[in-house]
Amino acid sequence: MIKKAPIQFGLLILSLALGCSTQPQVKEDSVENNKQQLTFTEDGAWCWFSDPRAVFYQGNHKRTYSGWVTSDGSIQVGYYDHDLDTVVVKTLDQELQVDDHNNPSFIVDREGRLMVFYSKHSAKSPMILARTASAEDIDEWEDPRELVLNDSTLFPDASNTYTYTNIVRLAEEDDKLFLFWRGVDFKPNFATSSDHGNNWSGGEILILPERTYGNRRPYLKVGTNNRDVVHFAFTDGHPRNEPTNSIYYAKYKNGDLYKADNSKIKSWSELPLDPEESDLVYDAKDTGEKAWIWDVTGDSEDNPVLVYSRFPNDATHIYYYACWNGDQWQNIKLVDSGKWFPETPDGKEEREPNYSGGIALDHSNPSIVYLSTTKDGIFEIERWETKDSGHNWEVTPITVDSKQNNIRPFVVRNSHQVMWLNLEYYRHYTDYRAAVHMTLP
Repeated sequence: MIKKAPIQFGLLILSLALGCSTQPQVKEDSVENNKQQLTFTEDGAWCWFSDPRAVFYQGNHKRTYSGWVTSDGSIQVGYYDHDLDTVVVKTLDQELQVDDHNNPSFIVDREGRLMVFYSKHSAKSPMILARTASAEDIDEWEDPRELVLNDSTLFPDASNTYTYTNIVRLAEEDDKLFLFWRGVDFKPNFATSSDHGNNWSGGEILILPERTYGNRRPYLKVGTNNRDVVHFAFTDGHPRNEPTNSIYYAKYKNGDLYKADNSKIKSWSELPLDPEESDLVYDAKDTGEKAWIWDVTGDSEDNPVLVYSRFPNDATHIYYYACWNGDQWQNIKLVDSGKWFPETPDGKEEREPNYSGGIALDHSNPSIVYLSTTKDGIFEIERWETKDSGHNWEVTPITVDSKQNNIRPFVVRNSHQVMWLNLEYYRHYTDYRAAVHMTLP
C-alpha cells in the first residue's frame, strides 16, 4: 500500500550575498502547496556515491525506477507507476551484504530495458550488471553478469575491489556507456562499452594523485548532460583522514578533459588525472576547513555547479553551493546543517562524524537544491531555489515536524521529484533501517 501525506509548505525568502559567510536574514510567509509524498519502501537505504539512484522513464508507461539496500543487505529494485498509482518491488540479490554503500545505480537502455549496476563494499567479489528481459518490466531479468574490470598494472599488490557504481550514457557518442567505480588501490576507475553493455573495455584508473596524501582515495561524484559531457567533482580523500580535504573539478568532452573555462587538461587517452592538473574549486588549506563532495552537474550551458559540505569541526557541517560564473568559481555558503546524523552509542566516539544529512542538485535545473538540515534537533528536507546564481534563495520546507530524521535527498533523473531516507534508526552504514520517501508531481 502506498502511504501518502500532504507536504506542508511555508515559503522562506533568504537574502544571501554572493560568497557571504554570515547567516542570511530569514523572512517567513505562508504559501499553500498541495503536493503529496509517497513511501516507496518501508525498508531501504543508500549511500550518496552511487548514481543515478533513481530515473524517470516514459515509454508505454510513466514510471520512476529506484533501488536500495534493505536492512538485511538485500538489493531491491522498484518502480512507481504514475498512471496506476502503484509501487512494484523486486528483490535482485537476497542478503548480499548489510551495508548501505551497495545501493544500485540505474540507466534505461535504448530499448527501454532497465540496466542495474551494484557491488559489495570494498570486497574482492566482482561488480554485478543486471538487465531486465523486456522493456519497462522488472518481473523478469536476464542472468546477472559479473564484471571483472579492474586493471592492477599500476598497483600489482593493491586491493582489487569494487565500490560505488556510476553509469553514464552519451547519446552523441553512439550511446557509449561510461561506468565509474572505486576500484584498484581505492582509486576512481572506469570502463566503457560501445555495444550497449554487452562488452566492456578493461578497467583503468581515472584519478591518481601523484603527491602523497593521507590515504590517497579520492571520492568522486559524476554528472552528465546525457549528450556529450561528463562532469567530475572529487576530493583528495576521506575527510576523516585528510585534514585539508579539498574539492576539484574536471569535465570530459569529445575524448578530452577540460577545466571549467574549457581549457584542455589532457586527452582521455593520457589518463590518469592528477588532482593538481584539474580545477581547484575549494582549497581547504586556505581555510583549515576540510570538505566532502555531494553532487555535481552542469547548467544549461554546461557550466559546472557543485554542492559540498565544509567542516570547521566534525560537529559543524556547512553546505556550500559552487558555480562557475564564466571567469571564476563562486563558493556560496548556504546553511549550517548541524552535526552528523548517525546515532552515536553512549560513551562511544562517532565512527562517521562527517556524515552530513546531505545535499543534492536538481540535474534538470541546478538552480534548485534539496538539502537535509536540523530543525529542533531533527533532520528535515528543504528545497532551495536561486534565480540569480546564488545571490538570493527561496527556501521551501519539504518535510516538517518530523518524528524521525530525513536524510540524503536525491532528485530523480529526468524529473523534478525528490527522494530521501526517513530513518527508523541509523547507527552505522552496517546497522540501519530506513524508509524511502518521494514527492509526487
